[in-house]
This record gives sequence, C-alpha cells and structure tokens, in this order.
Amino acid sequence: MLKKTDFYIDGAWAAPASAHEVPVINPATEEPAAVISLGSAADVDRAVAAARRAFETWGYTDPAERIALIEKLADIYDRRAGEMAEAISTEMGAPISMANNAQAAAGTGHIRAFLDVLRSYVWEHPLRDDARGEHIIHEPIGVCGLITPWNWPMNQVTLKVIPALGAGCTVILKPSEIAPLSSMLFAEMVDEAGFPAGVFNLVNGDGPGVGEAMSAHPGIDMMSLTGSARAGIAVTKTSADTIKRVSLELGGKGANIVLADTDVPAAVKRGALHCFYNSGQSCNAPTRMLVERSAYDQAVEIATATAHDVKVGSPTEPGHHIGPVVSEAQFEKIQRLIQVGIDEGARLTAGGTGRPEGFNRGYYVRPTVFADVTNEMTIAREEIFGPVLSIIPVADEEEAIAVANDTAYGLTNYVQSGNQARAQRIARRLRSGMVLLNGSQRPGGSPFGGMKQSGNGREGGVWGLEEFIEVKAVSGWSEEA
Repeated sequence: MLKKTDFYIDGAWAAPASAHEVPVINPATEEPAAVISLGSAADVDRAVAAARRAFETWGYTDPAERIALIEKLADIYDRRAGEMAEAISTEMGAPISMANNAQAAAGTGHIRAFLDVLRSYVWEHPLRDDARGEHIIHEPIGVCGLITPWNWPMNQVTLKVIPALGAGCTVILKPSEIAPLSSMLFAEMVDEAGFPAGVFNLVNGDGPGVGEAMSAHPGIDMMSLTGSARAGIAVTKTSADTIKRVSLELGGKGANIVLADTDVPAAVKRGALHCFYNSGQSCNAPTRMLVERSAYDQAVEIATATAHDVKVGSPTEPGHHIGPVVSEAQFEKIQRLIQVGIDEGARLTAGGTGRPEGFNRGYYVRPTVFADVTNEMTIAREEIFGPVLSIIPVADEEEAIAVANDTAYGLTNYVQSGNQARAQRIARRLRSGMVLLNGSQRPGGSPFGGMKQSGNGREGGVWGLEEFIEVKAVSGWSEEA
C-alpha cells in the first residue's frame, strides 16, 4: 500500500506538523489503496509563509518566465498522463478508458488552453487612446488558497493552479482528502518542472482542519473552491473576516429541455448517457429531463432502455461502462435519495436501490430513471451526484423555462429543439452560467461557472485567468520614461 503522508511545502516534501493518518479507499474494492496524513493549521501556516516569501519574487517575474515553466510542466504532464489516469481511476473509480481519455486528458487540455491565453494576454496598457497618461496594470492578487474536489480532480486542479501561477500568484492547494493521489502526483510534476520553492504548495486535509484554516488565514489573499454549496457557504463566511476574494464553483441541478420538434430519440439517449457519465458525479450533469408532453411517453421509453443498456463494471477494465461512485458516504446518500424518490411517488422505470446484479462489493450504483417526477420532489431539488435521471413532463416552452429556473442552482442547462431561433430564445431566459444547445460541446477557453447557489466565479479562458488578477490604475504615466 502506498504511503503518502508528506506534504509539498517550500519546494520539498515535508512531514506534517503532527501525524494524522487516514486511508485512501479504492471505491471498487472498498479496500485501502494508500495512506495519507491530514494536515492542520500549523501546516497551513508553514505553507502560507513559504508562499508569501515566494510571491515577493514570483509575483514580479516576466510573464515569459512563467509561461516557460508552465510549458515544461505541460510536457511532463503529457509524458506521465498514464500514471495520472491510473491514480484517478484508483482513488475515485473512473474506468481506466475514461480516466485516460477524459479525466487525465482534461488536465492536458486546460494547461495547453491557458498557455494560449497567457501568450496573448496584455498585462499593461493605456486606459484608452485619449487617456494615455492613465496606465492600467494587471497584476497577481497574491497568495491563493485552492480547494479542489474528488469528482474531476485534474480538471479542477489545472483550472485553478495553472491560471494562478500564470498570473504570478503563489498557491496552497488542498485537494479532496478522498481522492488526493492525483494531486500529489501533480505536485511531483511541478517539482520536476523546476518551479521556484514556495510557488506551489500542497497540504492534504479535510474542510474543518485545513480548509477552514486556509479561509481564515490573513496571509491568504484569495480562496477558490470547487465543491458543495455547503462548503461554499463555509468558505465565504470564514473568509469574510479578512475580506478575501472568494471564487466559488459549486453544485448544479441541470435541466435538459427536450421539445417535441427535436429528434427525440437521439436527444433523450444523449441526455440520459450524459446524466450517467462519470457515474453521475458531475456538477453540470443534466439530471432533470423536462419533456414536452407530446413526446413524453416516447422519452420515458427511450431513457429507460438507455439505462438498461448502460454497463457497470470494474475501473480496471477498458471500455465505455461506468464505475463505482467515490465513497461509502456517497453510495449511502444516493441509495437514500433513490428510496425517497420512490416514497414520494415518482415512477421508477429503471434501476433502483441496491448494487447492480453481479456486484456484492464496491460502491456501484444502478443507473436509475424516474418518470412522472414533479419539480417539488426531493429528487428534483437536491443534487444527488449519482447516475439518477428525473423526467418531468411540461406543457410547453413557457412551462419548461419556469421549471428549469425553479431551482436554487444555476450552473448548466440544456435545450433540444429543431428550431434554432426557438432554442436561442429559451437559452436567453435560462438562469444559468452555461447553456448547451442540441448536443453541442463546449470548446476550450469557454467560461465555466454558474449563478445562484452554483457559485460566483468563472474558470477557463481569459475569465479564469482574471479571477486571479487585480487591476491597478496609475495616473500621470508617461510613455517616454
């Protein structure tokens, strides 16, 4: 079993201030795959001190120097991508094909996309042509605390670490204690790339121990968190005493509006598979399917058949199946909510409680479809974070918009319509940070983030870079100096 109890602080691996060992559980076997140590406020203090020292130099480097190191990191990441996929598959249960092609690959994509942004970014410029004595400087915000989740570990680590370092910030990363192995491997890559000591630091820990210490720390200038709404509230409250910038990417309860004028079989199958992807553990999953009544019975039939066709299997096997969910706690939460759906009167058409046939071990969940759901039911209100689809009938476009917006969340919505003008009209009225039309894919560099309880920041592209930047206006500037 791997022993990974050290933290990466000030350019070296260091033992925690006090040992607090916990296992990292492989969700497919329910057995420990590694042991790590949870950190404490003392470890955060050490990491912040190192980051503050490093910022005095790193924050004023030529952007070209920072870009060169990130380019080196990108090459190392590419070379070790297979190791990264293995780590992610082990710690959170992603099937190895998906771990290679999506989970680990997301890191490569984001690093390269941010390099494109950094190469073209204008760091200093006049306010405008008729006010050239007013000089605008885009500079790093300072020391940043980064808290990342277990469901898409490298997607989120690279969406935070790379723009922060590219902006000239120094960072302390706290990955999820449930799935920390990929982030520790990433720290090895940062070390191999030769970033100066203290620029990147990693402290493992839980929310109450390390997350709270980071949020409250006067030496941290910004907190960026991806996680639950509850975690976002906690970080925001704790950060308030030091008036930090807080950027939050939180949960979602995405609506997938399927109108009768679309190719209903294709749209429904695509939406159901998207809901089940990554075992349903994606904040932008289309978990509420809102179907126009004239297409409703057909949609229920297709979604049910799709769920029956989805294979569940071991993460070690190649293929397009789904693996287990990440932990016993997550498994039990999903089981409870499936039962709540049954108890509240939703019609179960596929899946249900218990493990899939052939599994008596591992946190495997049956791909589940509920029909005749109302938007007041618990399964339509709460983020289940499992392979559970709720199908809701709607009378028309107006009701679809009303139901889609009737949620505390506002991350991603989806619209399926054969009429592009109609789809665009609906998209404008949906209260979410992102809307995807007719199975479209998001290109690299598009801003990712939400409204309402889905958060308040944007990640990716120039928007993701500017989360970590302050704007300074200098008056009386002379270009002749």
